[in-house]
Amino acid sequence: MNSPSSSRQRIIVGISGASGIVYGITALKQLKQLGIETHLVVSKSAIVTLAHECDMKYAELCALADVHYQSTDIGAAISSGSFRTLGMLVAPCSIRTLGEISTGVTSSLLSRAADVVLKERRRLVLLVRETPLHAGHLQSMLNVTQAGAVVMPPVPAFYAKPATVQDIVDQTVGRALDLFGLDSGIQRWGEA
Repeated sequence: MNSPSSSRQRIIVGISGASGIVYGITALKQLKQLGIETHLVVSKSAIVTLAHECDMKYAELCALADVHYQSTDIGAAISSGSFRTLGMLVAPCSIRTLGEISTGVTSSLLSRAADVVLKERRRLVLLVRETPLHAGHLQSMLNVTQAGAVVMPPVPAFYAKPATVQDIVDQTVGRALDLFGLDSGIQRWGEA
């Protein structure tokens, strides 16, 4: 774990083991450009996904954040409601992580931090990355929504006429950051 560099606005970024780790990587990069202090927690499964989906090493991923924590560090600052943040973005969010958050029965720092964000009535945005969905998945989504989270499956916006996969990812992450009141400069409907 490294130490925060200042008292800037903070956001927690969780990366779970679902496919789509590029969403978390892109969020960290966009937040850095916006001057937001990032606190990163990566699940054990996400480390495996990283190796399959990117050329980036785990240490390089952690270096994108201002502070990073081991998923087993349940005593970390982000596990306490007294640690002030804008909230938490889980990108991508696996069904397992969704299930833990929806029940409040947490097994890692990632799901614990999300639970704390909910209990403190802060913004929690989950980029749930699964399809198709069965009734249990939908029930978990309903449960977290009723608890105050925003479920935001990463659905592309084609009106922006993306030319690359990264364009699609950038637009999706930008929309997620909008939910925290952060403007990453994405193209918006009805704007040139």
